[in-house]
Amino acid sequence: MQELYRLSENLKRLRLQYGFTQSYVAQQIGVKYASYHAYEAGITLPTLEHFILLAKLYDVPLDDLVE
Repeated sequence: MQELYRLSENLKRLRLQYGFTQSYVAQQIGVKYASYHAYEAGITLPTLEHFILLAKLYDVPLDDLVE
């Protein structure tokens, strides 16, 4: 589950780099705050649709979210 750990770290790093709140990111990708919080906490994975939306929000390739 190393990928899940990297994903959660990368999501938090990107969010802070852009100055976004968890609530803002959740709203932008169409999920509840608790769902997005779970992505950053490494509790659950986003759906493919949400992976794509996150990559677009941060203007990064999908690979950058998990590497």
